[in-house]
Amino acid sequence: MDSLSQLALGSAIGVAVMGRRTAVWKAALWGGVAGTLPDLDALIDFGDAVANMTYHRAQSHGLFYLTLFSPLLAWLVSRIHGEAALFKRWWLALWLALFTHPLLDWFTIYGTQLWQPFSEEPLGLGSMFIIDPLYTLPLLIGVIVALSLKSATGLRWNMIGLGLSCAYLVWSAIAQQHVLSVAREALRQQNIVVDGMFATPSPLNTVLWRVVGMQKDGYVEGFYSMLDPDKTVRFDTFPHDSALYETTKALWAVDRMAWFTDGFFRIKERDGKVTLADLRMGQEPNYVFEFAVAERRGERFSEIRPTIAVGQRSDPRAALAWTWQRLKGNVIPPPR
Repeated sequence: MDSLSQLALGSAIGVAVMGRRTAVWKAALWGGVAGTLPDLDALIDFGDAVANMTYHRAQSHGLFYLTLFSPLLAWLVSRIHGEAALFKRWWLALWLALFTHPLLDWFTIYGTQLWQPFSEEPLGLGSMFIIDPLYTLPLLIGVIVALSLKSATGLRWNMIGLGLSCAYLVWSAIAQQHVLSVAREALRQQNIVVDGMFATPSPLNTVLWRVVGMQKDGYVEGFYSMLDPDKTVRFDTFPHDSALYETTKALWAVDRMAWFTDGFFRIKERDGKVTLADLRMGQEPNYVFEFAVAERRGERFSEIRPTIAVGQRSDPRAALAWTWQRLKGNVIPPPR
């Protein structure tokens, strides 16, 4: 999730666990710090664009490492404020703020290596968009009221905010399963066979969902809104150059992205360069992560230092306008 959501969650947890044992501002401050710390790995340059993407949310998001770090952070905070007697309480608060950061990231589709150092497998449910105001606002309101009132009433508001945000996460997972069920039936009715499929929400909501299914030489993309009059998904088909993948799959960046995306990627040759896009984030033809990974030299392709590929970009205002109309159940084709 975005940094504001992680900060708000950490602050809300800090206030909830510390209660009135310390000043509310201290609990909110250090809870927010702990909730933000794992994302500092984004400041590290791992050498190229593909490495920076695929090594993010790795060691710094491992539940084991965060658990080991939590007593050190609690010791530091309790000493700074002269509250050594509250060390165990600070430990619980900051451990929860650290621990829930990667768990919240797990709800997005990017992938989070929760089991580091025992496994590098990136895990992601994909039921939440990276920014969703309906998740973040209850947390922010609860923390702000707790800071403003500094009373039992303020603490109750904070708990309500936490409860609403957790309920929203549960809703997103239930909604995702419903969408997947609708999509499977639509694929069956349209005689479309896929090797794998995912459903993830469109930006800023959990009402309009994007569904992608992978095939050998292509992929299908469709959209479904909870407000659609017909319980079905209309799919469009797009090409995926499987022959090009077979030619270049031994290259580190291609192999790394195929693994990281769990096979949901598009590879093609454009202007003499091989570009690879992560199909999980964005929508056709615009993807958040698309990289140039090789270039043609005669009949062969040579590996190059992966860079961000500058491809087609849509008008953000037009995209948001379409999202709003499609969310309301108006079945109109997406901008291409």
